[in-house]
Amino acid sequence: MFNRIFPETIDNDYRGHVLAIWLFIPIVFMKIAISLLHIFGNDGGAQSVSRIPLDSYPVDAAQNIIALFSRMGLDQLILGLVFVLVLVRYRAMLPLMYMFILLGYLLGKGVALMKPTITAGQSGASTPAMILLAISIAGFCLSIWRRNP
Repeated sequence: MFNRIFPETIDNDYRGHVLAIWLFIPIVFMKIAISLLHIFGNDGGAQSVSRIPLDSYPVDAAQNIIALFSRMGLDQLILGLVFVLVLVRYRAMLPLMYMFILLGYLLGKGVALMKPTITAGQSGASTPAMILLAISIAGFCLSIWRRNP
């Protein structure tokens, strides 16, 4: 399994189940779409999606939150472009990308426990995040599955 996650050669010779590739495609599209929402949305998704009550903050504080969400979107866009590169050219890295998605989710939950965000309701990102988590777990398992020779 270790060699599946960390292949000796990073090439387009994918060794896992083909369904993991197909599950990765909607993840890539969602990652890029979410990043663009953060970058180009008026509130960066802070209030409209994450339910942070920006209108209750001073204007400068709200603007800083929006700017941070936009920068977070840029990081997500770069990761989404790396995902596209893996999908198109370096499929041997697919298990590693799934592992990064899962680590990002778990570590994000840990950070949220240490530094919770005060919101005006449940985030609109909760349901898509759970869907992405389920798809990523399935994709990771399938990507390390040994194909019959």
